[in-house]
Amino acid sequence: MRKVFTGSLLILVSGFILFILSCTQGSCFEETKSSIKATFYNDITHKPAAPDTLSLHGLNNDSLIYDRSLKVQPAIFQLKASDLSSSFVITINGISDTLTAYYSNYPHFISKECGYTFYQHLDTIMPYTHFHIIKSIEYTNKTISNLNGENIKIFY
Repeated sequence: MRKVFTGSLLILVSGFILFILSCTQGSCFEETKSSIKATFYNDITHKPAAPDTLSLHGLNNDSLIYDRSLKVQPAIFQLKASDLSSSFVITINGISDTLTAYYSNYPHFISKECGYTFYQHLDTIMPYTHFHIIKSIEYTNKTISNLNGENIKIFY
């Protein structure tokens, strides 16, 4: 009887130790939200040039991203994973333009700790009206992810 109890206890303790060791400790330290990273360029010199002031907010919601922020470079445009487009009002040095980004969403596994997030493939960015201060937009990387790296160049 004692051998059965010792054997059962040994199996139970071994199982508990394996359970504890199989769990990974740690938290998600990675960025899980994907966003468009936009770098500003001077339209004449084609060199990076942060605007003196930048305001940016979502058009169909009250999300204020930048409020007369100084020398922002790059600007981060947060996209909604539940939609296929996001509109923004961007004000550079007091002059406003309205942009709409059209994209497709797909899930991406980050890690065991962080789980999944949504990446986007940028189809196009269109103005609502003719550009007022923005002269053109150039795409450098149409894959919108949580990694740091330029996605678009905004020439103004």
